[in-house]
Amino acid sequence: MKKIAIILSVLVLLTALSGCAGNNAASNSKPLVVAMELAYPPFETKDNNGSPSGVSVDFAKAFGEYVGREVVIENTAWDGLIPSLQTGKADMVVSSMTITDERKKTVDFSDPYANALLAILANKNSGIKSIDDLNQAGKKVAVKQGTTGDIYAQKHLQNAELIELTDESACVTEVVQGKADAFIYDQLTIYRNWKTNEGTTDAVFIPFQDVEQWGVAVKKGNAELLDQINAFIAKFKSEGGFDKLTEKYLSEEKAAFDKLGFQWFFDVKS
Repeated sequence: MKKIAIILSVLVLLTALSGCAGNNAASNSKPLVVAMELAYPPFETKDNNGSPSGVSVDFAKAFGEYVGREVVIENTAWDGLIPSLQTGKADMVVSSMTITDERKKTVDFSDPYANALLAILANKNSGIKSIDDLNQAGKKVAVKQGTTGDIYAQKHLQNAELIELTDESACVTEVVQGKADAFIYDQLTIYRNWKTNEGTTDAVFIPFQDVEQWGVAVKKGNAELLDQINAFIAKFKSEGGFDKLTEKYLSEEKAAFDKLGFQWFFDVKS
């Protein structure tokens, strides 16, 4: 009887351990949901087939390979990105998101992986040559809602009329059509939109604020995932991952930044 009891106990223990192993395997194999707004080429966009594409998509998929999890890209409106973490709909946000003290109150950020400075896309007939030219009565400034360009304009351009829109392309259109004097956004995007619309716009690249940095956002308190992301960013950088992304998506911009003497996007100081 004792032998039977011992055998039964061992079987129960093995079953329990098997169940735990199964749960861990299921946890490790669970898809990693990454939220991003697919409206910001070449970082977050869609290819000709409508599939997610761009710098951030490749970056997120490389992280998925690093941790051995399938990556599912969830196209999410900008104002829904942080709520997607808070409600558990997404595990992380990789969407050209600037690390700010205000955002740190609601999410945790990884180590920075990219730099960003604000610049101005101005209508050719606006006479805008500097940020001070915008802070005047009668000037109209387009901003994308919730971005650091919007935050900067709210704080520093109180004499101008702000046109707050939800889409980057709509802001560019306002400038191209002369409905707005300027659009404030990051240097890289301003450069691309200026090159696309050189006949109707000028670009003002003179920096007018400190370097901002982008990071990956996760739900408050998710230290395990954050540690994995930080380890990945260091490894990805050391192995030339960001150089490969630059070559694939941003080679023209890199050449222009070098010519202008700007710090490159992925040259993040430790």
